[in-house]
Amino acid sequence: MTETRLRDDIARLSRSLFERGFSVGSAGNISAAVDDGLLITPTNSCLGFLDPARISKLDRDGRHIFGDAPSKEIFLHRAFYKTRPETGAVVHLHSTFATALSCLADTDPEDCIPPLTPYVVMRVGKVRLVPYARPGDPRAGDLIRALEGRYAAVLLANHGPVVSARDLHAAVYAAEELEETAKLLVSLRGLPTRMLSVDQVNELTRVFGGS
Repeated sequence: MTETRLRDDIARLSRSLFERGFSVGSAGNISAAVDDGLLITPTNSCLGFLDPARISKLDRDGRHIFGDAPSKEIFLHRAFYKTRPETGAVVHLHSTFATALSCLADTDPEDCIPPLTPYVVMRVGKVRLVPYARPGDPRAGDLIRALEGRYAAVLLANHGPVVSARDLHAAVYAAEELEETAKLLVSLRGLPTRMLSVDQVNELTRVFGGS
């Protein structure tokens, strides 16, 4: 895929997320890998109104070389690319229900999104809660790197989800799946709930692969 096409896809998918309420205002940021570096949405930009030509570009060493200034959350993104070499894109949202789970005191930090449906297992995998760090703090990248690539997705405490995947479309679909599963989990709180069994999760992982 050409860089021009990838820029257009970032803008198109970002707008779709914005229009469906997965991000508001200037919240959220999306990146995608290119042969000679990284594309990322600009800082203080709205996902609903991106100009593809102004999307920021960084070289392989993280230096800003083109476009508007990159998102202040670039540390989160680079940490995923560093620890999960198969990563082709990263999506960070402040979507309502995933963010709600990141704020709840009884959310399991080792397994924020339990296996409620097969698609959250297939597209997202196990999700870890990462301790709070202020937005834009480079320490957030350190916290991701400390996970050593074991998780394709995390919840940032009191902040929201970050999801990585092999390409841009897969990362967006996984972020959407995580949010919809979080919505189900919040809706079902206090009700007897049946999760997928270990055997069922293992079958899904065997047949469809892990995230």
